[in-house]
Amino acid sequence: MASWNSIPLEVLYDTLGWIAFFSWSISFYPQVILNFKRKSVVGLNFDFVVLNLTKHSSYLIYNASMFFSSVVQKQYREKYGLHEMIPVAANDVAFSTHAVLLTAFTLFQIVIYDRGNQKVSKTSIGIVCVAWLTVAVCVFVALPSHSWLWLISCFNTLQVVMTVIKYIPQAIMNFQRKSTIGFSIGNILLDLLGGVTNYGQMAVQSIDQNSWVNFYGNIGKTLLSLVSIFFDLLFILQHYVIYPAWKIGTSRDVDVIGKKPLLKTSDDENKEDV
Repeated sequence: MASWNSIPLEVLYDTLGWIAFFSWSISFYPQVILNFKRKSVVGLNFDFVVLNLTKHSSYLIYNASMFFSSVVQKQYREKYGLHEMIPVAANDVAFSTHAVLLTAFTLFQIVIYDRGNQKVSKTSIGIVCVAWLTVAVCVFVALPSHSWLWLISCFNTLQVVMTVIKYIPQAIMNFQRKSTIGFSIGNILLDLLGGVTNYGQMAVQSIDQNSWVNFYGNIGKTLLSLVSIFFDLLFILQHYVIYPAWKIGTSRDVDVIGKKPLLKTSDDENKEDV
């Protein structure tokens, strides 16, 4: 079994990992708190949340299997080298578990709070159904040969795909509304910190082991960090540069604007004409 060559690098690895854990975990709370204060989820894209639940659920299955299953770890070392370190840390499992719980709670808020005219799109529902149907097929393919590493890699691939897809509806909604009101920027800033430290953790392990297997042996974690960083920077640009709050109105107007329907009905247009 592989071991650390440098104690300082091992300490740095653990430190970066838990910074990523706390950053990513805490990043869920600004949105939850904002929803609670406004008693409204207008401005939060529901597709983002639904896709996010599938993403984190599949990532939890991958992380937990890789971290706890000796059979999966054996297959990993047989493929990448007997002396390679497992590319999943305790903080990865802890984060995934917390993420599933908080995302599910956010969905609960969507059910009980003011939604305006927003709803989950049929496209999003279709994507989720296809995703889990595909995984079900992979399970049946893996069973005869006991290809457990390949199977959990399918879950890892799914979480990468969902990571890419989940950000797009929110980015489009911000563009259409010309506003980020209702979508917490605190979430994004913490998510960015988590992505950077998560990537740094992988780099530290690779430097210590003098091997880059860590990056392509867990390509899902690598892409998770890079994709998150890219979209976080996009959201930060939207919030602070393209659609800053001072262009929308005063702080008193923010909650009012945030609760306005995204699309006007024909009755609303007729009232304005009168």
